[in-house]
Amino acid sequence: MFTHITVGANDVEASRKFYDAALGALGLEPGQGPDAKGRYWWRTRMGAFAVGKPIDGEAACHANGGTIGFGAKSAEMVQAFHDAGVAAGGTSIEDPPGERAGGPFGTLNLAYLRDPSGNKICALYRVG
Repeated sequence: MFTHITVGANDVEASRKFYDAALGALGLEPGQGPDAKGRYWWRTRMGAFAVGKPIDGEAACHANGGTIGFGAKSAEMVQAFHDAGVAAGGTSIEDPPGERAGGPFGTLNLAYLRDPSGNKICALYRVG
């Protein structure tokens, strides 16, 4: 459904370090860049994710109520994503990483973080 997602960052290098760690725990290679507009890109065959200063020159801000979810291949990867993200300057938010049951999507293993610019991200492993 999506070709790419881009989030703004006021400190692009802090965000690159954070995403290299958190997304690296999910098996992604380090971000490529910076490109001509100062963005770093993490690419897979399914799509791309980028972080950079807003092109309009204004300060970056997070989307209140927005979440970007990244797929994980195991519950252990979800925990590794969380731990790597926190170690690289992110903030653990909401419930602790772990299993959530009973929703319309079945049993999920989730971890939520805020990146250094306040963007809310999640790693998700579908248990059953």
